[in-house]
Amino acid sequence: MQHDEQVKAAQKTDSTFDYIPSFRHVADRFRAADLAIVNLETTLSDSGPYSGYPTFRSPAAVADAMRDMGIDLTALANNHCCDRSASGIRSTARILDRRGIARIGAYADSVDYKMNNIQYLYGGDLRFAFVNYTYGTNGIPVPRGMVVNHLDTLQMARDLKSIDREAVDCIVAIVHWGNEYERTPNREQRTLAEFMHRHGVDIIIGSHPHVIQAAELDERGRPTLYSLGNFVSNQRTRYRDGGLIATIDIEFIDSLHLNRRISRRANYSLHLDPVWVHLPDYTVIPTEVGDTMQMNADSRQRYNRFMTDTRQHLGL
Repeated sequence: MQHDEQVKAAQKTDSTFDYIPSFRHVADRFRAADLAIVNLETTLSDSGPYSGYPTFRSPAAVADAMRDMGIDLTALANNHCCDRSASGIRSTARILDRRGIARIGAYADSVDYKMNNIQYLYGGDLRFAFVNYTYGTNGIPVPRGMVVNHLDTLQMARDLKSIDREAVDCIVAIVHWGNEYERTPNREQRTLAEFMHRHGVDIIIGSHPHVIQAAELDERGRPTLYSLGNFVSNQRTRYRDGGLIATIDIEFIDSLHLNRRISRRANYSLHLDPVWVHLPDYTVIPTEVGDTMQMNADSRQRYNRFMTDTRQHLGL
């Protein structure tokens, strides 16, 4: 997310913007990944005026920082994707496209939707199919002619059925769901997770609550990350001032007969690394930096509290 204070912190003396320093302690993690994915909960624009809550509009420099840290895919289906109506959806798509960052979930027109509704990307030697849905758009109507993917189980089932499982190794669903500020997944989230796994989704990555929720494996070992919290934002109250970087390693084990594969089983290794947002420059701080860096007393207390809360909540 990009609140007003974050925009001000990123503005340089020449009135341009630079977000790259905010991610300097974590960028190498994303660059090292075979695929790196984020949920972008703002719209992007080449020119101001910029704004934070409740209708987000952020400088295109956010996308420059994403490109610098190696982001491959941006999920756009969330409750703020229509904040700036048609112009916001178009400009966000244009800015990401120009920087070579794939996108999913919100589309400028029907052609864009047909081309990008399911994103097929390679990560190492594996081919992934991505889908992206949101519970809603804060009551803002989706502009005429544009498409935002909603948590409509009929459409989701059609999307998932259209994916050729023989042509992909892994299906990933990125979903914007749940109740804000609740640290426990609700019944609807769990029902939707079961639905998606039943229809072939291997990995579920959730957002929207702004706090960290459970990370669980189903009976086949497939991960559901109900909410990763706030990677970067200006929300400063307890539980909301940080989030998780989730790393998922996938190993496939093939069963062979006469040198032909007859079945394949995936093993998922899940690594959850807490990160906390340090003011005044909104730097994302992982534990290997935060545990020893100099901070004032208030920041140290907040950092320690967030890390302790997160470890206890997730059993890390």
